[in-house]
Amino acid sequence: MRPIALTREVSPTIIRCELTHLARTPIDVARAREQHAAYEALLTRLGYDVRRVLALPDHPDAVFIEDTAVVLPALAVITRPGAESRREEVEAVAEALAAHRALARITAPGTLDGGDVLCTGRTLFVGRTARTNDAGIAQLAAFAAPHGFTVRAVDVTGCLHLKTAVTEVADGTLLVNPAWIPAGTFDGFTVIPVDPGEPMGANAVRAGGALIYGDAYPRTKARLEAAGLTVHTVDASEVAKAEGAVTCCSVLVD
Repeated sequence: MRPIALTREVSPTIIRCELTHLARTPIDVARAREQHAAYEALLTRLGYDVRRVLALPDHPDAVFIEDTAVVLPALAVITRPGAESRREEVEAVAEALAAHRALARITAPGTLDGGDVLCTGRTLFVGRTARTNDAGIAQLAAFAAPHGFTVRAVDVTGCLHLKTAVTEVADGTLLVNPAWIPAGTFDGFTVIPVDPGEPMGANAVRAGGALIYGDAYPRTKARLEAAGLTVHTVDASEVAKAEGAVTCCSVLVD
């Protein structure tokens, strides 16, 4: 059975997206949709069954489906996004995941964005950010513990989500912007730092034994390839204007 990648189309209202660190600039919806379709096509080539969940044209950030769920081997945790405008995004994703995982839900006063959760081995690093609070982190820890996972909170500065600053690119190997993560957080891991001139370059998707990576970071891409990793690039320039990146646009169910 092929692994599944849940995605959601780019909303025509994406120009009204939530922004935390970037200034608002025009977003070309048609181009964003072309880029998103190419991303989905690459997921298909890498072995995934791509399934689009219910479109939400009135929800500007809906394409960033990663934030709606945290998928573990036996459990999917349905989030409560930190931006109130995004909380209606979760239900269709919960329905899609219910056929594949037992479900748990983050509830008030907890908030949790999936983009703040980095799973590596049996550890969940969780960003403490404007979108994810201590109550949400505690609930995730309680859900994950019976399945053998531990949770470690990480204070993140300078970017929206933890996975803007760090992603896992191979078992035990992390791609990191060290400026946004406290020193020593990832002691014991092999760390590939982003090129200093490409601060947004720490976000990559592991898929089908390779990486999906934004084409805006060629010098960091060279570092990944020098480490022996296979890298496939996509143009994610339009969603980047909405503080999005490649991991944001899918929920992978392996």
